[in-house]
Amino acid sequence: MLSRVADSLYWMSRYLERAEHTVRLLDVNMGLMLDRSSTSAEGRWLRVLAALGNPEEIEWRGDYNQLVRALTFDADNRASITACIVSARENARQVRDELSTEQWQRLNRLYLQATEPNISGNGHGLEEFLPVVLDGLHLFQGVTDTTMNHGEGWQFIQMGRSIERAFATVKLLDIYYRDFFVTAQQTPDSNQYLEWIGLLRCCTAFEAYCRVYTADLTHEWILEFLLLNPDFPHSVRYAIDGLRQAVISVQQSSGRLASDELSRMAGRLQASLNFAEINEILDQDVSAYMSNILRQCLLIHDLIYGSYIHYSVQAALSA
Repeated sequence: MLSRVADSLYWMSRYLERAEHTVRLLDVNMGLMLDRSSTSAEGRWLRVLAALGNPEEIEWRGDYNQLVRALTFDADNRASITACIVSARENARQVRDELSTEQWQRLNRLYLQATEPNISGNGHGLEEFLPVVLDGLHLFQGVTDTTMNHGEGWQFIQMGRSIERAFATVKLLDIYYRDFFVTAQQTPDSNQYLEWIGLLRCCTAFEAYCRVYTADLTHEWILEFLLLNPDFPHSVRYAIDGLRQAVISVQQSSGRLASDELSRMAGRLQASLNFAEINEILDQDVSAYMSNILRQCLLIHDLIYGSYIHYSVQAALSA
């Protein structure tokens, strides 16, 4: 596969996963604003910005409606939902021949809905926009899995989705742990309880968590579920398992020896999660543990680029 094709598929997938993550963050936190608790609105939206990497183009100015609309409709802000969809569609356009007709139609329809000139101007634009985007993203993922050949191109899409999902979930967990979990009492007060539900809903995990642990919320169980559960699609372990499998599949199909280091790094991160226990994690500096996972994800991203996208001529000739 050409490196430019791998690059476009990888980033198309990352941008779409990023858009979905942003939709959930905004939708959940807008819902939490309806509860008139003592939780600081400023703190809540600062957490949202931190989870999105504190985009330079946006800052908290006390008006959450303005902030939400900027994170939704502002195409000039790279962190906005619209900008992510536009970038994903541009990457897809560059490799149109690698996608099925159904994929292109679904993504193009989502792009047209996101860039509709009147959607951000009418009074109900936001309420209509977020569900449309979420449905469109889920449909695209389903269409991708059912209409695209599960070869190298599909595996690069899995790589992008998995690494973006793992990174976003770890970052969110780290922010919530520092703000709520470290000082959490045995029985959380109503504000903490509400925020923990919000965290689970940001990861589409509330119902899945309750099936495993019942509705009894503790910071240990939430951390264990979102970090280490092997069966839940939005857990970090599940995402890294998918990333490692995609790396192995691409390595086998390409035969590129330069990816050995990538395979080892992905395998090391996978093993650290597969054999970890929550008590061991809680006995150490949890923020440092999260930072280490984020660092490894960045290294894996760099190795993906070094092995398959920006590799040297010598590496290509030796493959």
